Amino acid sequence: MTQPRLLLIDDEPALAQFLATAAEDSGFEPRITSRDQDFRREFLEDRPDMVALDLGMPGMDGVELLRFLAEHNYTAPVLIVSGFDRRVLESAFRLGEALGLNMVGPLEKPVRLEELEIVLGQLRATMVP
Repeated sequence: MTQPRLLLIDDEPALAQFLATAAEDSGFEPRITSRDQDFRREFLEDRPDMVALDLGMPGMDGVELLRFLAEHNYTAPVLIVSGFDRRVLESAFRLGEALGLNMVGPLEKPVRLEELEIVLGQLRATMVP
């Protein structure tokens, strides 16, 4: 059985690894990127079954990535995991929905492992093997 691919972008290596481990434990095959260009290249080369992204990163803006995903008619789940305050997360979430994206979350950093695994497990259950 093939595992759904999760493409994640986060500039904090420890958190990216934490997310990747939780994704693996939930039945995903995670791919970690930390730069906008790498994320876009990976996405275009091998369209993932799910995306997890941080909104605030040096030299880029998560909102730009939401627009990029919408431009490519991405219909799979998009999970926001970010350290911004709740209002910012919710407005980014609403923007993603307005762009036609399948938004999930948002989850605030620091994320609790149980919370992350519940969300990932529920999403994994909706994906056909």
